[in-house]
Amino acid sequence: MFDFVLRDARIAGRTEPVDIGVSAGTIAAIAPALPDGPPERSADGRFVCTGFTETHIHLDKAGILDRCPICEGTLQEAVRLTAAAKAGFAADDVHARAKRVVEKAITHGTLRMRSFVETDPRAGLRSFEAMVQLKRDYAALIDLDLCAFAQEGLTQEMATFDLIVAALEGGATSVGGCPYTDPDPVRHIGLILDLAERFGVPADFHIDFDLDPENSDLPTLIEATRARGLGGRVSVGHATKLSALAPEALDRTADRLAEAGIAVVVLPATDLFLNGRSAERLKPRGVAPAERLARRGVTTAVATNNVLNPFTPYGDASLIRMANLFANVAQLASDEELSLAFDMVSAQASRLLGLENGLAVGAPADLVVLDAPDSAAAVREIAPPLFGFKRGRLVFERPPAKLFGP
Repeated sequence: MFDFVLRDARIAGRTEPVDIGVSAGTIAAIAPALPDGPPERSADGRFVCTGFTETHIHLDKAGILDRCPICEGTLQEAVRLTAAAKAGFAADDVHARAKRVVEKAITHGTLRMRSFVETDPRAGLRSFEAMVQLKRDYAALIDLDLCAFAQEGLTQEMATFDLIVAALEGGATSVGGCPYTDPDPVRHIGLILDLAERFGVPADFHIDFDLDPENSDLPTLIEATRARGLGGRVSVGHATKLSALAPEALDRTADRLAEAGIAVVVLPATDLFLNGRSAERLKPRGVAPAERLARRGVTTAVATNNVLNPFTPYGDASLIRMANLFANVAQLASDEELSLAFDMVSAQASRLLGLENGLAVGAPADLVVLDAPDSAAAVREIAPPLFGFKRGRLVFERPPAKLFGP
């Protein structure tokens, strides 16, 4: 007996449509034709997946363009403007802005998310407390990992360290660092990994966010991760220096990342917007070649990063749109390549967060129906999610467009 059946669904690894039986919030059966009787709904031959996983977003500083006028469009300006703005963040303000983005993300098919939360003397714990409340409010709709994050360095302002400890004691489920904003990036990396070990949480770094192939902080992180045995629990975002490496050097770095078990998240919207500002023509793309890293065994993901702020002055929290943007930048074309781009917002993204992702009997009934026949077509066409379930419960619906003909 099932609580309901999703019929006529196309899923990865099957050539013919299947029915998916759900019981007590889990997938109880997958078969070509399940018995009639339970409540049912049809996917009408569309592609069904377990939903998208957002691995890198900043909900706490979303939607602040009205208080942060952009003049230069540089990373340095974005950090400076946001640092000034967040000193005035109130908990209800953060909650309201983050809520708008979370709701957009859910209706775009995202069911799992890691959000960085800036935790320093300017923000205090106000943003973190707002995000804890948001996590409670939306627990039935999305799994939210809160990453206590040192955006503006650490060693020059150790009060930030104490606030991150407080956030980890108060429920943060990962810890984040930003070595390129710290006068001592090596010690910064060590302190963040100390906290990851102390609290038993993953570590996620914003790292190497420029186009100079020299002076990378990745070797320090790779060696520290290996020495501490933290493989599979460390990830990095941006890493745009990788886009400036010669092919042979890139492959060597990819092999070291894979061996150390460090995952890489590319953030195409932000990386395209902020990088290459000094070039008068033939501006560099500035997006790490995640497809090449993936082929050498690195877990890779594509993510949103920022929405409507000085780091990225646009965005709608749609990961299928972000996968399509990455495919354009990386010049992907074949079905295999586009399916890889899809995995970077689904299966590989979930693996980065240490979560299982797959339609299988016994797995949570997280099901999203996309208006496409398969994952490659979904990326090609930026296929909209039509409806989705979280642990068997309907959590959003976006009816397909209707055409009223001549």
